[in-house]
Amino acid sequence: MKVLIVDDERQLVDALAFILKKNKITCDCAYDGEEAYEYARTGLYDVILLDWMLPVMDGITVLKKLRDNGVSTPVIMLTAKSDVADIISGLNVGADDYITKPFDSNELLARIKAVTRRKGEYVGNCLTFGDLVLDCDSHKISVGNSSSALGAKEFQILEMLMRNSLVIQSKEQIIEKIWGFDSDVEYNNVEVYISFIRKKLTSLNSSVTIKSVRGTGYRLESISD
Repeated sequence: MKVLIVDDERQLVDALAFILKKNKITCDCAYDGEEAYEYARTGLYDVILLDWMLPVMDGITVLKKLRDNGVSTPVIMLTAKSDVADIISGLNVGADDYITKPFDSNELLARIKAVTRRKGEYVGNCLTFGDLVLDCDSHKISVGNSSSALGAKEFQILEMLMRNSLVIQSKEQIIEKIWGFDSDVEYNNVEVYISFIRKKLTSLNSSVTIKSVRGTGYRLESISD
């Protein structure tokens, strides 16, 4: 899972990033509305934590622009505003949830999992495709009673493919989401990790394969489909 944190309070952003990374959630950070919109409109994130009061462009305007442009990424509004009218305003524009500052980190983690469940992505803390189950807590894949542990990058790539199983993921998209926008990682790095995952799927006798779409990217395919 990859989360975009948007807040102009850098100390809070650092604290949130620490909490997410401790819970094996990767994240990017933005500190004003314009920067947030440029990051968020890529569609690379699974959840956006969006502050209401931001410099350059406020959070509600960012959210409205995203929804107007077809970006459906779940958004949790983070704000000190607690009036019912403000909450309704945020939800009406397209927020998926709302949490007021200060908040408990465990509550925030629970809300992040909740908004991803609404998209039908989670079964408990697992993703499924065909006969394959990916445990997002232990970073293990299993088929029936057999399982195999994944390395960090293997897990992140397979998670991305499983969350977007109907869409071809390009090597560029994978690099941007897993390694970051400014990474100098080359395409063959992606190919190597895809090869590692394929070997583990084969060792489990899974019906799921990672199909290469020539000149485009990768997507999951199940022989049983």
